[in-house]
Amino acid sequence: MVTSMKGFQKALALIFAAATIFIQQSVAVAALTIEITQGERSGIPVAAVPFRWQGTGDPPEDLRAIVAADLHRSGRFDLLSTADYLSTPSEVSEVRYKDWRLIKAESLVIGRITEKGPDEFEVSFQLLDVYRERVKVGLRYTANAGQLRQVAHQISDRIFYEMTGIKGAFDTRIAYVTMQLSDTGDRVYQLMIADSDGHNAQQILKTTNLPVLSPAWSPNGQWLAYVSFSDNTSGANVWLQDIGTGTRQPVASFDGSASAPAWSPDGKSLALTVSANGNTDLYILGVASGEIRRLTKHPAIDTEPAWSPDGRYLVFTSDRNGRPHIYRVSRNGGKVERLTREGKENAGASYDPSGKRLVLVTNRGQGAGYQIGVFYPESGRTDVLTDGTLDESPTFSPNGAMILYATQMGRDGVLAAVSADGRVRQVLKLTEGDVREPAWAASR
Repeated sequence: MVTSMKGFQKALALIFAAATIFIQQSVAVAALTIEITQGERSGIPVAAVPFRWQGTGDPPEDLRAIVAADLHRSGRFDLLSTADYLSTPSEVSEVRYKDWRLIKAESLVIGRITEKGPDEFEVSFQLLDVYRERVKVGLRYTANAGQLRQVAHQISDRIFYEMTGIKGAFDTRIAYVTMQLSDTGDRVYQLMIADSDGHNAQQILKTTNLPVLSPAWSPNGQWLAYVSFSDNTSGANVWLQDIGTGTRQPVASFDGSASAPAWSPDGKSLALTVSANGNTDLYILGVASGEIRRLTKHPAIDTEPAWSPDGRYLVFTSDRNGRPHIYRVSRNGGKVERLTREGKENAGASYDPSGKRLVLVTNRGQGAGYQIGVFYPESGRTDVLTDGTLDESPTFSPNGAMILYATQMGRDGVLAAVSADGRVRQVLKLTEGDVREPAWAASR
């Protein structure tokens, strides 16, 4: 469900329109482009040398650029300019550590790409500790040209882990929804998946004049759950789609409408919002069995469920005290606990992988609009990370280091990301149309 308070008020008022639905698997489209809009030079100073190319013509990919962009986007690293480099080694024997200490690099990334045969490449890289003058890690990969971007993301993941102790999340995927106006004035919606940096975008679903909402990845990255419609007379329902085959199916039949799907950490259950008989509550559905169980029962709107990492609790948005705020309930039901009390309104919460923080949409009042915040349940504190007026649909990266969300730039809906400490911000743009409803996969 859309996470702005405006979207919350629409929980019972999805607009129905004539729709034509097409399944088109593996259709390549224009990539999202990333623009860094804010960055502080307060991370670990890292020098990443251009990978030495050993082959004919030009290298298929600029691996150094991909790795450097990944590390910079995380907010943890300060990538030093190649213009300041005093040398450009590609293997350890060529490294003069004093060259890198002079430009205040703490770590050094070097590597090479070797053409081994037709569409076959060997990639090697080393991460070096400049001050201790030693190799922290060195790895070698074999790949074809189409796999080289993924290899670069895997290198970034390993560097991130070696330097932070936290598993990287660059070799992951995101899902999002685009909307464009056709020449005839129809609204064309596409459910897309892409690499975490917006490249290799593929269309999963296409509809006309009918929104697609709330994509949610299964824990194993094989399935997407989302809100859609079967035809021009149906109500909103939650669908499951196999990413590999394109096969899709409704999760269950409801007398009313179902929305806001959220996978349990074990992938066996979906939490849903079901609107029926004039009321909106949370339900839990067994994916394999189809068994559905009501979790909340209150005259207010309960929506936007999200699981705790251990699967014991769900947080959700409710206006049971007059305005939308975040509440928590056991997966077995029972007593409901209010979590957020600061600010005018809070909605659309979900946990980070540690279970210690929630990302949410917050309205602090005084006409400031809606921003992305990180809420700490133990202290009740909320840190506001963005400064938009209509920021919504936040989702943590699988390692909790980044937050992806939707926002407005002029008249366009775009995706944006902010590091979890707020130091680095970026915008992901399409050349045409709006982008919204992001979701970050926990695995590839």
